[in-house]
Amino acid sequence: MAPALPQASDLKALVRAVPDFPASGILFRDVTTLMSDGAGLAGAIDALADLASGLAVDAVAGIEARGFIFGAALAHRLGTGFVPLRKAGKLPVPTIGEDYALEYGEARIELDPTIIREGQSVLLIDDLLATGGTALAGARLLRRAGAHCNHAVFVVDLPDLGGMAALRAEGIEGRAVMAFEGH
Repeated sequence: MAPALPQASDLKALVRAVPDFPASGILFRDVTTLMSDGAGLAGAIDALADLASGLAVDAVAGIEARGFIFGAALAHRLGTGFVPLRKAGKLPVPTIGEDYALEYGEARIELDPTIIREGQSVLLIDDLLATGGTALAGARLLRRAGAHCNHAVFVVDLPDLGGMAALRAEGIEGRAVMAFEGH
């Protein structure tokens, strides 16, 4: 008999805290320790699927890079396609892009708009929600391509940084498996 998968409280213990990365004063929540644990990864995918249950979605869009890992697994679980939101310059076809601010810099994500059907319902996923800049850029990009993006799921939320409120302000319901106070 297979061992029981961990619950959200157990999953939280698998997330490593790395102080002063990528800049002084930032406590980085590293999900690679969660992903490297077989039961932890399976439990995280189960928890994400629970968060997505009841949502009518046609596809899951994951933000490079860790959003790809969780997003592809969730899309498989939900029986949908997967839409990669890539870092700038990574796609070999014409793209549309969205620039955004991070807590510690700036970035750009891009999308091949031909893989989105007009009116398609797309669930956005990433590993972590902080200020919401990356997630909002992803949602805006999907919407510009013609998708409906009204829901997002995350493994980790840092509520003190206001990302969920920023998503709500743009009509996106966000849900997370776990939350850590602070940043």
